[in-house]
Amino acid sequence: MNRTLFSGTAVLLLGLMAMHPVRAGAAAQDYELTLLNNDIRQGREAMVELRLTDRRSGAPVSDAIIFNTALDMAPDGMPDMGTAIEPVGSSEPGIYHFKADLSMSGGWRLRIGMMIQGEPEPVERDLILKVSP
Repeated sequence: MNRTLFSGTAVLLLGLMAMHPVRAGAAAQDYELTLLNNDIRQGREAMVELRLTDRRSGAPVSDAIIFNTALDMAPDGMPDMGTAIEPVGSSEPGIYHFKADLSMSGGWRLRIGMMIQGEPEPVERDLILKVSP
């Protein structure tokens, strides 16, 4: 009797696992997001450029969906001093361009969130850039 109950439970569990396979994909830590130039000139239309790569292969990652961006002066102790940042198109694989109004020189924090196609969790990073006059 116990053997039959165990076999039935095992078959049920195997059936459920087959219906909902566990994905052995990449994690958010498998992606690297870096600033191409962390010393940016102050200006109303300053360009911020990022590179997104897959750490496992070193390949550029294109077509990520940007769902969150924020730019503030938290590194200089002014987290309430923020500014708008706007994505701008790019023709290079894995390169993402943004236009920002960087009105003050100093340290700025870029908070960004991206979804990569086929991945269950977002890539979210805080990047520090320096703005010079």
